[in-house]
Amino acid sequence: MRKNAILNAREIELLARREEITPAELRAGLESGQITVVRNRGGRPLAIGAGCYVKVNANIGTSPARPEVKAELEKLRAVEAAGADAVMDLSTGGDLARVRREIMAASRIPVGSVPVYGAMVNAVRKYKAVQKMSAEALWEQIEAEAAGGVAFMTVHTGVSERIVRGLADGERLINIVSRGGSLLACWIAANRRENPLLEDFGRLVKIAARYGTALSLGDGLRPGAVADSTDRFQIEELLTLGRQAAEARRAGVPVLIEGPGHIPLHQVEMNVKLAKQVCHGAPLYLLGPLVTDFAPGYDHIVSAIGGALAAMAGADFLCYVTPSEHLGLPGVKEVREGVYTARIAAHAADLARGKPGALERDLRISSARRDRDWAGQKRWALNPEKVAEAVGTESDFCSMCGEFCSMRFSEKLSPAKRKRKNG
Repeated sequence: MRKNAILNAREIELLARREEITPAELRAGLESGQITVVRNRGGRPLAIGAGCYVKVNANIGTSPARPEVKAELEKLRAVEAAGADAVMDLSTGGDLARVRREIMAASRIPVGSVPVYGAMVNAVRKYKAVQKMSAEALWEQIEAEAAGGVAFMTVHTGVSERIVRGLADGERLINIVSRGGSLLACWIAANRRENPLLEDFGRLVKIAARYGTALSLGDGLRPGAVADSTDRFQIEELLTLGRQAAEARRAGVPVLIEGPGHIPLHQVEMNVKLAKQVCHGAPLYLLGPLVTDFAPGYDHIVSAIGGALAAMAGADFLCYVTPSEHLGLPGVKEVREGVYTARIAAHAADLARGKPGALERDLRISSARRDRDWAGQKRWALNPEKVAEAVGTESDFCSMCGEFCSMRFSEKLSPAKRKRKNG
């Protein structure tokens, strides 16, 4: 169990109650590595993994075209209000260290980072080429971000020289869509040497243990097109992550396993089960998956379809996808929409997995709907503002059916049943 995630007895009890599991189940999950707890220093712990509620992550961060931290802090407030469980800073523009510090200082939820971004951005600024980054500069960036207190970090430890050579065969429709994976692959190819994070994974584990940082073993070779799903590059990387997860676990460092991106519906369940098997039940963190490629502008919906199926099959942590995915940097509206759609997928999976709290929320809003209790519907809805916008006048029926409301007519079928209101 990592240093800054060590929980006292009271925290164990509260966290177990929140997840609707027993304290013994929580402790067993932490010991086995099937549950990972992440938290900002002094912040509220977040449990991810076996038996817990499915969690949702939101990505924010500057770009070279939009380097202002103010806009990202506004997005942070938006994703927190929409119910995100964690946030990742993917910044590549502006003063990256300052951006990360300000996001961490403002965040009420755990913050993750991707150190290779900072290392590569620094190399471009200094040498005008990512290929000129030194391996030691990457290690320094990792240590700086860990020392700065990030709750977890994505590290692309499975992108190997062997895989990079194999990509030259042109088997893939889209070689690499992971930004961190592509940066490392270019560095590997240009320098004709192994990925430092793979070559010296033990050093990474020691840094994580020293600073109490969870490792999110990144899917640098995730498919970026359904045509590439479940190919040899994706699977080879996954096998490497499985070995690394076991090594980290032996050192007491918790991990998340990042999973595939574009996967057609009929392969989603198989991919989840394969990742769980290969990585010894470690919590699985998925981007999507996106189950089709043809819907730019609607990829938040595409992702929610795949995410619901994946979480029902055992995925633990869903990274949101915004409507702007594949198109540009999302704004406040897009990140909010991304969180809500990912939460729908997570909730649907929680229902399927038998979480009592998920069913209770559905029962409450269904009862309010039956009773035309508009206040109750707002209270229990995913997005109360959406309900308020749609309802308009709060009468005994809505504008869809008017006086021919099915709820009103069906009450006559059970006259002994009293109309109830949600409290």
